[in-house]
Amino acid sequence: MKIGLAQLNYMIGDFNGNFEKMKTAIEKGIAENADLILFSELSVCGYPPRDFLEFHHFINECSTIIQKLAEFCGNKIAVVVGAPSKNPSKNGKDLFNSAYFIADGKVQFLAHKTLLPTYDVFDEYRYFEPNHSFDIFEFKGKKLAISICEDIWDTGEENPLYKINPIAELAKLQPDILFNLSASPFNYNQAKKRIDVVRKNATAFNLPVFYCNCVGAQTELIFDGGSLVVDAKGNVIDEFDYFVEAIKFYEINNDNTITQNSEFKIQNCSSIQLIHDALVCGIRDYFKKLGFKKAILGLSGGVDSALVLVLAVRALGKENVLSVLMPSQFSTSHSVDDSLKLLENLGSPHKIIPIKEVFDVYDKILQPHFENKPFDVTEENLQARIRGNYLMALSNKFGYILLNTTNKSEAAVGYGTLYGDMCGGLAVLADVYKTQIYEVCKYINKDEEIIPNHILTKAPSAELRPGQKDSDSLPDYSILDKILFEYIENRQGPDEIEAQGFDEALITRVLRMVNRNEFKRHQTPPILRVSPKAFGSGRRLPIVGKYLES
Repeated sequence: MKIGLAQLNYMIGDFNGNFEKMKTAIEKGIAENADLILFSELSVCGYPPRDFLEFHHFINECSTIIQKLAEFCGNKIAVVVGAPSKNPSKNGKDLFNSAYFIADGKVQFLAHKTLLPTYDVFDEYRYFEPNHSFDIFEFKGKKLAISICEDIWDTGEENPLYKINPIAELAKLQPDILFNLSASPFNYNQAKKRIDVVRKNATAFNLPVFYCNCVGAQTELIFDGGSLVVDAKGNVIDEFDYFVEAIKFYEINNDNTITQNSEFKIQNCSSIQLIHDALVCGIRDYFKKLGFKKAILGLSGGVDSALVLVLAVRALGKENVLSVLMPSQFSTSHSVDDSLKLLENLGSPHKIIPIKEVFDVYDKILQPHFENKPFDVTEENLQARIRGNYLMALSNKFGYILLNTTNKSEAAVGYGTLYGDMCGGLAVLADVYKTQIYEVCKYINKDEEIIPNHILTKAPSAELRPGQKDSDSLPDYSILDKILFEYIENRQGPDEIEAQGFDEALITRVLRMVNRNEFKRHQTPPILRVSPKAFGSGRRLPIVGKYLES
């Protein structure tokens, strides 16, 4: 049997566009004399559709595409494709998250997802009824089992999330091949975990596994692909490239060994390279799927805005990214010089719009109302908000999307100004810690100096008052980021963090800053997710609370 895997970039709700992508893959499969092509989870409608699933029209559109696929395939090829299906029972949720096996012009078999994740960014039990029964089917002399994404992730760890192992249930029926349709979001640890999980299932149940993941970004969620073919002994036969679409074919022989039809290239990427590639993918798809082409950002001479500029240029093209330099009376000369050198290296356009004149007008008008109180964070925030207004005005006038340059360290402790440097249409770096920012910049500079070295070596500063440095307000990032990582990613409390050798007073200060600034994070743009625990839908905390306040 010749099996194809189609790792494609879908768009949520773009039914015709998704169909055309699958149609192209099917045509290629027919040309390759393939027997079957496997697509990814909810590929008909795109993943995650979220509350679109509550609209009957949306579900009917999915059904229409399933029928179109069946008609197009006819008796030339079979497909396994993901889409919601209606629950015929009045009991339980109205929908299943399903895989459709289509052959000979009609749906021959339906498999439903058993394990419906409700952790981190997932909320599938909100919409779907879990599968309650297990079955396999025969095709071309092979008994096939179909699973969907989470169903393969229960591999017998000490603290499993679920009480049932769907693959173990399917294995009792003695299938020859296991298919898995996935929409598994990227984080920088996911690729290694994915291979481990698929290999464990293959060896535990002595089954070759064909695992098809989607690729591309859906707002804040990024999908890296990395589709896999693993034989029954756990050998990785092939791993697809990350962040690109691909269609590949494999022969599964009578003895269930697998013959690959293309050269297998091991993906050996560092977490920093993966973060870089994911962010470029996230920017590119956010703009493409929204129908925008041009970005704008404030270029400060600091490392964060420098990195966002490079990533945006790589995603959108140098001519499509406008940098705006907005020096004040507190800006150092090297901030402008460093920015201009970076722009020269990239060949990207820019504007210089000083803010002092407008700031002085604000200051003059407000001074009588400030009751002669001294310069403080109020005047600092005024500068950030003037810059935000400049950027939003240019965005409105010319149709740019404003890229936010806040990093995760700043977002965590609230080191940013609402309606100032925290505004924008997309937060590119808000899931990347400051220490990781420098590592990504070093990766960018590995072959040549694109980001000027002085940007990477000077002390970070918001330059909102004379001689200001981030270290005036925050602990050193090398320490801060470690505490934040333990609290945010590892969900460790103050006692557990202190046991790792950190100062008790510093821990208390940092954790209080994180909790007190939840209100700011609720007002930030969508954050591209690259870590196992990002701010946004995957981290849900109350704005009003008293945890760790006493």
